[in-house]
Amino acid sequence: MLLKRSGTIAVVLLITFAVSACGMSHRGRNTAIGTGVGAVGGAVLTGGSTWGTLGGAAIGGIVGHQVSR
Repeated sequence: MLLKRSGTIAVVLLITFAVSACGMSHRGRNTAIGTGVGAVGGAVLTGGSTWGTLGGAAIGGIVGHQVSR
């Protein structure tokens, strides 16, 4: 279980940083980073629940998008 969760977190972080390195706007970059951080946070807080991960990603994306205003 721990290995699966660690792998999921690593993949989410890798994708987040890969997307944020592209030629994106500042707001788009913050949204992508917020989504990744929220997904990891949601997964950790809910014990790897799919809904917790998706919910965390959604909330993190919204927060990241709004922070750059």
